[in-house]
Amino acid sequence: MVVDHLSVTFAALSDPTRRSIVARLTAGPATVMELAAPFSISQQAISKHLAYLENAHLIERKRAGRQNFCAIKPDTIREVADWAEGYRRIWENNFQRLDALLAEMKSEKKLSPKSAKPAVKKRKEHETQ
Repeated sequence: MVVDHLSVTFAALSDPTRRSIVARLTAGPATVMELAAPFSISQQAISKHLAYLENAHLIERKRAGRQNFCAIKPDTIREVADWAEGYRRIWENNFQRLDALLAEMKSEKKLSPKSAKPAVKKRKEHETQ
């Protein structure tokens, strides 16, 4: 079964605890105990979150003596950022085109003469006759 790498990454980042762990690791490597400290969940639950992040290639774990250190894998974060940047450019282009269209419509509205009666009034007058 082929799994889309970005889908796995976004699934891993969909959990607020895992996002907090990733945010903490952007400041530098940390031990599992350091990562667990801000959360009121069990060590086992933290380990499951770390395994999920590791399987998504967002973090890597290294053992140094008795301690396990976790570090961010910047390549995967870069892939997500690049993907999002592509869509940001598309939306930015769409917004620029919309701004230009709205400016053109506003300019045309200022130049065109206003009608004497709104369409709604015309319809009401027609109905009463």
